[in-house]
Amino acid sequence: MEYESVIGLEVHVQIKTESKLFCPCAVTFGAPPNTQICPICAGYPGVLPVLNKKAVEFLVKAGLALGCKIREESIFARKQYFYPDLPKNYQISQYEKPLAEGGFLDAPPRVGITRIHLEEDAGKLLHMVGASKLDGSLVDLNRAGVPLMEIVSEPDLRSAEGAQDYLAALKKILQYLEVSDCDMEKGSLRCDANVSIRPKGTQPFGSKVEVKNMNSFRGVRDAIEYEIERQTRKAEAGERIPQETRLWDADKNESRTMRSKEEAHDYRYFPEPDLLPLLLSAEHIETIRKELPELAQEKQARLMHEHGINKYDAQVLTGERAVADFFERSLSQGTKFTKKPVAKLISNWITTELAGRLNQTNKPITESPITPENLARLVALIVEETISGKMAKTVFEEMWKNGGGPEKIIKEKGLAQVSDENQIHQWVDLAIAQNPKAAQEFREGKERAIGAIVGTVMKLSKGQANPEIVNRLLNEKLKIDTRTGN
Repeated sequence: MEYESVIGLEVHVQIKTESKLFCPCAVTFGAPPNTQICPICAGYPGVLPVLNKKAVEFLVKAGLALGCKIREESIFARKQYFYPDLPKNYQISQYEKPLAEGGFLDAPPRVGITRIHLEEDAGKLLHMVGASKLDGSLVDLNRAGVPLMEIVSEPDLRSAEGAQDYLAALKKILQYLEVSDCDMEKGSLRCDANVSIRPKGTQPFGSKVEVKNMNSFRGVRDAIEYEIERQTRKAEAGERIPQETRLWDADKNESRTMRSKEEAHDYRYFPEPDLLPLLLSAEHIETIRKELPELAQEKQARLMHEHGINKYDAQVLTGERAVADFFERSLSQGTKFTKKPVAKLISNWITTELAGRLNQTNKPITESPITPENLARLVALIVEETISGKMAKTVFEEMWKNGGGPEKIIKEKGLAQVSDENQIHQWVDLAIAQNPKAAQEFREGKERAIGAIVGTVMKLSKGQANPEIVNRLLNEKLKIDTRTGN
């Protein structure tokens, strides 16, 4: 029998606020253990939570960008079971009335978004089993109470690769919105996958298995592929597939049973008594909608339409918000230095030379020693023919090593391009005299022969002669019709 997989994802995203969801404690990754806690997030009796407004607005932004309906009234609930790293032994979340519902994401394919709701994160356990002088677990509550949005998809995905593409598309949107940095290494984007199989062509879902503990997009893909294969083997052997939660072990490349899967009623949800219903006016929601930035797909289409940038380069430029911002700032500066078009050339320098250096040094573009303004200055000098493309690479290398603007480097290294035709005439005449054989071959129709003469001109000029003028003057002096070659 042929089976198909049915996959839904639950993505927990740390919201990029300065303080926690219900208290003023700071949210700083890497702080010493238990230094960012207070009676509220430490679960002391009698304390009262106060909702973080910015977390609400950031979730609304995400919901609007994903086509969700935003509730004007939503409520918080207590989700209760034993959390060894959440002292209250319940989590404040949303259940019956989440803040956002019913959206979609075109990955492709189109994947429905069931809901996006707010909740607080738990703390972190550090297991010390086998350590010298200590055998047990330590708890760090710095993360307890950090604001999360949980984005729950419909079971619309049918492959591990599709799930990976969905996560990449979702991450890009959230980073463009600047509601989260989505750094999986820091735990600010975590994903649980619900995986089941069913005979192809049938409608009922199979037993759902939740897989946890994936800390990379590749890990999500590998875990889903493993789970599909595991469930298929059991089904083909006639074995029952229990509904359960499993942990992914990336080192062994396998999942293992963690616990039987809970149903919603097992959490004993009930309305949070210490928080009033969350009310948002239609006007407030509309204000947030107007603040949404241009997202990657829209920006890509605009760059192609307005500036003639090809699809591949437009995809590279819009792949990350920081890269797109760098390009936009460089382009706006470039128009100050020259009236000639610079968009395509700026794009080329970013996607080739700058991207190459960043990849070699493993740096994000935000740490580039070459600023958008200085890249724009360099490109303007090229289009104004102050320097050649070859000279520009030398200048670029110096800018990358030591920073600073291109004009100073050009002056210090004597790299200014020579466009004085009288001077170039002298170099051309001398080069023709030094290469009589090449000159004759060129006159006889061997176009490649001109390369030797051009090389001599560039040697005589120490690489500073304007190549376009050199080629024009050579063709004139050798009496060759450049259109026909006769």
